[in-house]
Amino acid sequence: MLETKVKAFLKHQAFDLASKKMVVGVSGGPDSLALLHYLLAEKEKQGLALVVAHVDHMFRGQESFEDAMFVKNFCEQNGIPFEMTRVNVPKIMEVTGKSSQIAARDVRYDFFLKIMEKYQYSFLALAHHGDDQMETMLMRMTRGSAGVARAGIPFTRPFDKGTILRPFLGLERADIQAYCERHNLSPRIDPSNEKGIYSRNRFRKVVIPFLKKENPLAHEHFQRFSEEITSDEMFLQELTIQQMNTVITKKEESKITVDLKRFLEVPLPLQRRGIQLILNYLYKEKPASLSALHIDQIFFIIQHPQPSGQLDFPNGLKVTRSYYSLSFHFQSIEVTSYLFEMTEPGVINLPNGGKISSSYVTGKTSIAGVNTALFSVSSVKWPIIIRSRRSGDRMTLKGMEGSKKLKAIFIDQKVPVQERNMWPILTDKEGCILWLPGLKKSSFEGIDDSVQQYILFTYQK
Repeated sequence: MLETKVKAFLKHQAFDLASKKMVVGVSGGPDSLALLHYLLAEKEKQGLALVVAHVDHMFRGQESFEDAMFVKNFCEQNGIPFEMTRVNVPKIMEVTGKSSQIAARDVRYDFFLKIMEKYQYSFLALAHHGDDQMETMLMRMTRGSAGVARAGIPFTRPFDKGTILRPFLGLERADIQAYCERHNLSPRIDPSNEKGIYSRNRFRKVVIPFLKKENPLAHEHFQRFSEEITSDEMFLQELTIQQMNTVITKKEESKITVDLKRFLEVPLPLQRRGIQLILNYLYKEKPASLSALHIDQIFFIIQHPQPSGQLDFPNGLKVTRSYYSLSFHFQSIEVTSYLFEMTEPGVINLPNGGKISSSYVTGKTSIAGVNTALFSVSSVKWPIIIRSRRSGDRMTLKGMEGSKKLKAIFIDQKVPVQERNMWPILTDKEGCILWLPGLKKSSFEGIDDSVQQYILFTYQK
């Protein structure tokens, strides 16, 4: 039975549910509904505090709204606090160019974090299970992922100041289906889960059934494999850090230099992980185009008989070899200050390759994330100024008292030094900073119940 398997899995993970305060992400589908029902059954015995969070991504119009109402009604019938938001993810995809899965995931986790902060709950419970684990690990290995990424979905992981928890990782999909039938649960079914256009669905429909036919307990073996990879990688990472501390001769925020003679004395498995650590340090946000092939290129110039060479990596990173020195540094960019006036809704193309667009919207509009900002038409007046930063710039922050220097915000947000002078700043005509696109919103941003018309700004990097 599901209950017995979850109890055994949590014991194996040395995790005690007692007295935990949890936000539960519930879509209304079989997995999340079963998780919520299970936690409800444990609520009194374990002293759990639960609140449900639901995001309507607005992919399926009325149908997805009905999913939300289904979850809301379930919560009301069982006396559970319910929180939801509706976010126009198709619009976000259009503006940002993100895929449906990434855009939906971003807004979902933003909302989950908001609810955790509202209730001061430390855990976010999600319903990923053993078959999800198999799919994730196989997909990542097929793509060529390295290191701990091959371990797939962790049982727990840090999430801002809290922790994401996945109690169902020891189960398979059949366990959850049987649980729903046994307890007369009638979950909502998302038809997109059947579409073959998504690679995950192809693994789910073709690869996983084949492996389950070969071994019905394959999901348990994959979970064990995941845990072994994770523990092995943690140990290797510790060794790598120790070794890299002996070979790095220069370390700055945007530059690292390595002594190649000492580096080549490091065991090969640690060399590759050492290069990955350097790239992770320099890239505050890893470019999607960065792959294992780039690390192979670094080994090529290290091993090449020519004493010098240079590689061009994404986002202006240069990798330069000069005899027995290997340097990773960002290409210096000549910075020119800029200022644009936006006198009416439209689009401004920015020197950093991004753009800011604006439009009027009416009524209450749900806005998630730091790449969009909403202002009442009465609170800001045209022209809106979009400019580069200036010495001493400060702004108020939404939800906080007082103001903060932009320099401190850039440091807190780990924005690379070479990007800061080109980062757009949005102000009103009086010079008051309204928004730091992609990073922080001011106290002027947001919805007011007495306001009907707003100006919506969107930032695309």
